[in-house]
Amino acid sequence: MRPYLTAVPLAVAALLGCAPPAHADQSALDTIGLLESEGYTVNVDRVGSAPIDQCVVTSVRNPQTITRLIRVDNGRNGKHDYDYVEVVVSRSISVSLDCTANLRHGP
Repeated sequence: MRPYLTAVPLAVAALLGCAPPAHADQSALDTIGLLESEGYTVNVDRVGSAPIDQCVVTSVRNPQTITRLIRVDNGRNGKHDYDYVEVVVSRSISVSLDCTANLRHGP
């Protein structure tokens, strides 16, 4: 195996780290938008019925990455020399929201 191909799984493993934590000043929509901008499909589960702009993120968990090996022809001068490169096919993550009215502070 070529040296740069052993680096590919290591680079992919580094990308599989957990998503950044939601900050207290970030809204649920901001957190979801940030994760989507990083390429995640976001699965949302929530408790309560308040509008999403009034929800609080309680957890971000279960990052999942689906990869596939793609065969690449590196042949030169008519030789067929194949390498396999791991490619990310999809990424998903779960976000839990608390949308209960009893946690809201009134004026």
